[in-house]
Amino acid sequence: MHLADITPSIFASLGLADGENRLEITESPAGRELLFLIDGLGADVIEKYASIIPAIASLTTTASLRTSFPSTTATSLATLMTGVLPGAHGMLGYTVRVPRSGGRVLNSLKWDERVDPTIWQPLPTLFERAQAAAISVTHVAAKRYETTGFTQAVFRGATYSGANIPTDLIEKTVAGLRATPSFVYLYVNDLDSAGHSDGVGSDKWLAALTSIDALLSALVMKLPRGTRIWLTSDHGMINVEEKFVIGVDNDLLTDISVVAGEPRARHLYLGEKSSPAAVEEVLHRWREALGDKVLMHSRATAIDSGLFGSDVSLDAAERAGDVIAIARGGVVLLEPERADKEGEMVGHHGGDSAVESSVPLLYKTI
Repeated sequence: MHLADITPSIFASLGLADGENRLEITESPAGRELLFLIDGLGADVIEKYASIIPAIASLTTTASLRTSFPSTTATSLATLMTGVLPGAHGMLGYTVRVPRSGGRVLNSLKWDERVDPTIWQPLPTLFERAQAAAISVTHVAAKRYETTGFTQAVFRGATYSGANIPTDLIEKTVAGLRATPSFVYLYVNDLDSAGHSDGVGSDKWLAALTSIDALLSALVMKLPRGTRIWLTSDHGMINVEEKFVIGVDNDLLTDISVVAGEPRARHLYLGEKSSPAAVEEVLHRWREALGDKVLMHSRATAIDSGLFGSDVSLDAAERAGDVIAIARGGVVLLEPERADKEGEMVGHHGGDSAVESSVPLLYKTI
């Protein structure tokens, strides 16, 4: 099962006429569905830390789901909210080069006012389709995300209900579930933030995990009876073991004009020097230097192998790197201009390892 299957199935259970119940879940018991997404909660966390997350552990585990590649928030949430894979929705990573822009890089989470979100991600979201079918849809998350280009690209169609503290998150979630049929998407990123800064298993990360469990426990006490709650994530996370700075004491920046992506999954662009022969030279150079520390793809082999799904639009293909480097083991590939900032992070994701790309799906009817 895949992350792309969750939202279409939940909306189908609420009666969305063109919804696809890919997970074959039962009809919504009371017409109230809550999807709680904990950024950075890998499937491996549920069993390993069950003793300190009693509220989460009390939910029924249905499956471990596979995320899209790269295993990163921008790509995963676009997959979750459109029900299709990255090749179709076009959100191919944390950062990618904007085609025909002179080498400008779009940070998908921070956005760029020169890029129209509805053109960059043109597919109808499940939220838009649900609203058109008279299903009440509410998006509960931190206030700072409300007006971002990413929210417009991926979450348009929902009523945004901003909240920054646990009591407000609970209040806004409960309010969104008063109507029937209704769907609320609740998002928190404390675990992901703690993982990046201090690492998975650190004191800060454990504190964030237990705090989120307490939030869930308090939320369950307030939800309308009959609400079905689903809990999932966008990716897991690994702790860094080896740092490799691209172009420092190596020739890996040769012929590369733009470095994008993130430390576990790099999009590399050759610019005007791009040609099949030049791409092969870059692939050879990286393989010779890094060996089994990295999996290398050309744009063509990435698409042919289904890395971004079986359906890859022309827009998506143009956004992909001429060369794609996927780090293996605990390796991170640091961009030279951002090596200090990226190198400070302990926890990373974006690669295709089982830990990074496996997320849980749990549920409970209140």
